Amino acid sequence: MNLWHQFLWVIFPYLALVTFVLGHIYRYAYDQFGWTAGSSQLMERRLLMWGVLLFHWGILFVFIGHVMGLLVPIEVYRAMGVSDHSYHLLALWAGTLFGVIALAGILLLNIRRWFISRIRTNTDTMRFLTDGLLLVVIFSGLAATVGYRIYAAQYDLPAEFEYRENIAPWFRSLFYFAPQIELMLEVPLMFQLHVLLAFLLFALWPFSSLVHVFSVPLGYLRRSYIQYRSSNPKAAISREKDRRKSRKPVGVDQGRKE
Repeated sequence: MNLWHQFLWVIFPYLALVTFVLGHIYRYAYDQFGWTAGSSQLMERRLLMWGVLLFHWGILFVFIGHVMGLLVPIEVYRAMGVSDHSYHLLALWAGTLFGVIALAGILLLNIRRWFISRIRTNTDTMRFLTDGLLLVVIFSGLAATVGYRIYAAQYDLPAEFEYRENIAPWFRSLFYFAPQIELMLEVPLMFQLHVLLAFLLFALWPFSSLVHVFSVPLGYLRRSYIQYRSSNPKAAISREKDRRKSRKPVGVDQGRKE
């Protein structure tokens, strides 16, 4: 264990987490008007609709899977009678399915941002960076999940990498301020890269449009209706009269055909 290991598995994760928390507090205090998703729906809708739909549903279940794998100790599953093989089988198929869905969604969002000139011109650097990083993080997660099995088969290694015995306890140890660095030293490189890229994303999160994840629009439930009035009332009344005159009468006997 050397200084480089200390930086990768202690200093950098804590820097990312502190930046994540303090950055959100600062952004909420001083930039509430910028606390939005920065939608570009008026410029293009079809790719946006499919991209947002696939990405949000896919990443929701990917997040749930990460919570189950990282925050729930392996002993809990074993006490519940869930075998390691059954867990990894579920993680492989469900994780791959929803990972591919999320990857397809973020790929569509990146494509429209890169190749539609109007959207590209109106996109800031941080949006390009975070959207691209999301793409890389999801891809690296899929590569680690599926790629490790291919790598293990070639070198006669166990097909199932038990990240709940190294990555998960290391991650939890960060929160009670006793980082177990040694647990990450034997983790395969593809998993290490995925973890480091995820922490980089956390560090950039507060300064991007990703902050809208924490905006739950509960205020809409008690907000009064908004009334819109015309700047030219006479013209509006005239248009309304014309609209009513042109409307066909309802329930009026139109006569019978002979």
